[in-house]
Amino acid sequence: MKRTIITVVGKDTVGIIARVCTYLADNGINILDISQTIVQGYFNMMMIVDTSGMSKQFGDMADELSAVGESIGVSIKCQKEEIFDKMHRI
Repeated sequence: MKRTIITVVGKDTVGIIARVCTYLADNGINILDISQTIVQGYFNMMMIVDTSGMSKQFGDMADELSAVGESIGVSIKCQKEEIFDKMHRI
């Protein structure tokens, strides 16, 4: 399994989750865990996804999700799980 951490941050608006999840489904990416919250009008979502079923390169997926985010006014970042773990070790 190839796990990736996806974060979505920005002003809350209708359809953020729908747009992100549609992209993931269209590209064979399975959502393993998802957490989202809205604080005073700001949207924050973290997802752990399995990218082993995706046919694209990681960089292409990250760039495309970033573009999806720009189109809806949020920031979307992707990180491979092993990099995320190493960056957040105490």
